[in-house]
Amino acid sequence: MKSAEQSNVDAQYNLGVMYFHGRGVPQDYKEAAKWFVKSAEQGNAEAQYQLGATYRDGQGIPKNYREAVRWLSKSAEQGNVNAQNNLGGMYFHGEGVPRNYKEAVKWLLKSGEQGNADAQFRIGVMYYGGEGVPQDYQYSYMWLNLAVAQGNNSACELRDALAESLLPEQIAEGQRLSREWMKKKAK
Repeated sequence: MKSAEQSNVDAQYNLGVMYFHGRGVPQDYKEAAKWFVKSAEQGNAEAQYQLGATYRDGQGIPKNYREAVRWLSKSAEQGNVNAQNNLGGMYFHGEGVPRNYKEAVKWLLKSGEQGNADAQFRIGVMYYGGEGVPQDYQYSYMWLNLAVAQGNNSACELRDALAESLLPEQIAEGQRLSREWMKKKAK
């Protein structure tokens, strides 16, 4: 706690996490938010993500989508995969920003390409519906398949439902795209 009080950015973030989850201290979302703010203001990407999520969910501080977008954007710009996914979701739903599928795709792809299963699922949904991207069932299948490989059950249900309406060669193409992506990612 002393390091956090002396403006140590990592200690501030860690103390926020402790209060958020009640680890070694009583759970206190308001106190967690206080420490996330201190760390986030010093540029800690994880703290910026947590603060954005805290504003989005209204835990310990009033729900404020604009502030959520502000902090998630700062974290996403630093490459935080979870912030990129959440920011993409906020653009998709128009929370704190005007609905913008192109911007949603931009952030979801950044996250999905780094292996975030939730972002991969969302990208699959967007290709399925042609939201922000051209409708493409093979790419939808590919992204859903990638999310399934990481245990995303919602992606499994949608991928399997999609497969029922595809020709065998379309499924094979979606599977090929998945394999190519995984090989590229492994390098």
